[in-house]
Amino acid sequence: MSAPACRITVLGSGTSVGVPTIGCHCDVCESTDPRDQRLRPSVLVTVEGRNILIDTTPDLRTQALRARIARVDAVVFTHSHADHLMGLDDLRPFNFKQKGQIPIFASPETMTAIQRCFAYIFDGGKKESNIPRLDARIISDAPFEVCGVEFVPVPVLHGSQTIYGFRFGGAAYLTDHSEIPEASLELLRGLDVLFLDALRYKPHPTHSTVERSLRTVEKLEPRRAFFTHICHDLGHARAESMLPPHVRLAYDGLEIEVRGAA
Repeated sequence: MSAPACRITVLGSGTSVGVPTIGCHCDVCESTDPRDQRLRPSVLVTVEGRNILIDTTPDLRTQALRARIARVDAVVFTHSHADHLMGLDDLRPFNFKQKGQIPIFASPETMTAIQRCFAYIFDGGKKESNIPRLDARIISDAPFEVCGVEFVPVPVLHGSQTIYGFRFGGAAYLTDHSEIPEASLELLRGLDVLFLDALRYKPHPTHSTVERSLRTVEKLEPRRAFFTHICHDLGHARAESMLPPHVRLAYDGLEIEVRGAA
């Protein structure tokens, strides 16, 4: 399947607690550089007028208003942690406007967590108020189609847990990974744009570091790479000044045009 060009909008580039972090007065948390203001991690993929959201963070309402998102045609979930999931109820306004269900795609484990956390959406009981109208679709390691675009699941390790990143055409989005298995690396060749987790410089048991993600970029040779899921250890300007020219830090509001792929 050929993949048309797309636009990726970074809705959030921060870690699970965001930046600034509550109660912190470090230089990054008190920075006046808007690129150091990081909501929880998510991107919007726009292809031929269709909007595909990757993860629904607790900041979804703020992200949608800031990015002026007029519609959401589908949601794809990487995993079930709170910073990637807990904004799901904020899909309701899109249901109102679009007058239909929104398909959501997730692994069996993630879908089980969604249905547990948001039982009122899925329990089939009569409601006195509006709830999100969702079409739950289970995914596996096999490619699947979203709005006419082939998404290829890329299994990665998030500590001891296996979760998904995704490749779509000439781009791939991998967040929350401490290790990328060799078989998954082979799914990431020939990319125009690659997003990678780069939490901080110091090692972390469930996330990649800047150094480790730079080694991944060197191995895969994408045309451009962007680091995301960034904590307050990294001030944008200084950290980016030490990166190769084709590797940048993602920041909230960044828009990237991605080439189509044959």
